[in-house]
Amino acid sequence: MELCTRTYDHPDSVKMIADLQQVYVDRYGDVDVTPVDPAQFAAPLGYFVIGYLDGVPVACGGWRINEELSGAAEIKRMYVVDAVRGKGFSRLVLAHLEETAREAGLHRMVLETGLRQPEAIGLYTTSGYERIENFGVYRDHPESRCFGKPL
Repeated sequence: MELCTRTYDHPDSVKMIADLQQVYVDRYGDVDVTPVDPAQFAAPLGYFVIGYLDGVPVACGGWRINEELSGAAEIKRMYVVDAVRGKGFSRLVLAHLEETAREAGLHRMVLETGLRQPEAIGLYTTSGYERIENFGVYRDHPESRCFGKPL
């Protein structure tokens, strides 16, 4: 898989994010309502990447600086298409996001996911992330789980 930096509003990013939002609809009945501004995923405030196989977008993820959490890099929109799941692509994207956040001078990664995404929880916990207090729009959501990891 080739990882390419893209803007959050690049056509491939928009398509991947729309597919991910459909997963949220299927699992939770609604899209992720976290406010997102595409500018938050552009340097120096953030980063977004698309993973390609033979020129086809199959994975994505990004981070943005979260001021609520003392400038931690907050992971958003991690996704791998069904057809290529189980091949380690999510771990490649996650490691790349951690590396780019570290290179940007950030010292901690944080994220929010939900109980209906056990594969995501498994990815993060086996990658060294530990449960932290819920934050943001999901602070009081009973199905929300937040995780963090020092870089």
